[in-house]
Amino acid sequence: MTGKLPFEALSVETLATRLGTNEALCAKIGKDAAQWKVREVGDGNLNLVFIVEGAGGAAVVKQALPYVRLVGDSWPLPLKRSFFEYHALTRQEARAPGSVPAIYHFDEVQALIIMEYLSPHIILRRALIDGRQLPNIARDIGLFMARTLFRGSDLSMVTKERKADLALFADNVELCDITENLVFSDPYFDARMNRHTSPQLDALVAELQADRDLKVEAQRLKHIFAANAETLLHGDLHSGSIMVTDQETRIIDPEFAFYGPMAFDIGMLLANFWMSFFSQRGHEQQGKRDAMRAYLLDVVVETWAVFRAEFSRLWRTERTGMLYQKSLFEDQGDRLGAEQALDNVLHQIWDDMLGFAGIEVHRRILGLAHNADFETIADEDLRASCEAKALKFGRHIAVNRRQIHSIDEVNHLAALIERENSI
Repeated sequence: MTGKLPFEALSVETLATRLGTNEALCAKIGKDAAQWKVREVGDGNLNLVFIVEGAGGAAVVKQALPYVRLVGDSWPLPLKRSFFEYHALTRQEARAPGSVPAIYHFDEVQALIIMEYLSPHIILRRALIDGRQLPNIARDIGLFMARTLFRGSDLSMVTKERKADLALFADNVELCDITENLVFSDPYFDARMNRHTSPQLDALVAELQADRDLKVEAQRLKHIFAANAETLLHGDLHSGSIMVTDQETRIIDPEFAFYGPMAFDIGMLLANFWMSFFSQRGHEQQGKRDAMRAYLLDVVVETWAVFRAEFSRLWRTERTGMLYQKSLFEDQGDRLGAEQALDNVLHQIWDDMLGFAGIEVHRRILGLAHNADFETIADEDLRASCEAKALKFGRHIAVNRRQIHSIDEVNHLAALIERENSI
């Protein structure tokens, strides 16, 4: 039935009727739609998400809406974002097998994807708020980023295929526009949809919005984001876009996918670990979180180390694209030249990653889309204290990134700021 009718948003009441003859869904969960159990579980900013259970199993149905769900129909968005999410998931699965949910069906007209139901997985952000120390996330996410970022770039892809892919994802204009404004610009002036913990943070927000060096740096990073089409990005890689168990990590929700700078995904992801670090004091009702804070800093170290190691391995074994060709280096007996080029690339990723991380911290506290790490801290004074420390940290790494040479230095700074008195 889907794909033949004009778009219509699903609901718990209508899903079984409208998808009851969908072959992929019936094959996965059972053909008797009258027995299906449907739950709407979407807690994000944009989409409808349903868990559908039948006699044969369960699946997830995700449907885009023609507007930003967080705001309402006053902010329209194209349904085509589900098209980009579908194509991003297929490429991520090819480049990092087993890292994303399996796709069973895509309907472009109805803007819906039927995909694997991940259970007993939970959202990583929720696990970190609860104080869970997951043993594999740093390795799994580091590998995912290295493999997808390297294999989606001119370091690896056939030039013609890569340019065709760039053209396809270049049409994801509206979601790029959200990032370009909500991440890089809105936090630094009195934008209409901004919000922050007030009045506790009012003075600090005014200080940041008057900080010339910070605003110039934010716009430099926006320039890189808009102009540097290095690789296919996830585009919204944070702890709310990752589902986990103690044994497994899966990446979800790449509807912001587009071609941009490699450092963007890495910076956004690590920023979310650092924000979780600063939020832990607000979640100590059941006991001290010193061990959790140490764990989070260790996760940052290991994630970056795994990324570097895997990216370097791929550089040496899969560098088949048009950039830094082996014909110029290894084939000429100049292996050290290739290693020098690798060091330069990784240094540039490092430098920009710190900037993107700092900006991500700011937009999650000052802009429209906040995260639960801080928002679930009920005591507003305590929340503001945690947020103020994170804001100070974000400003420092964004503006002073050229003077920071190791991940240990960044973590040392985070630990020093965490020990400071509150605002």
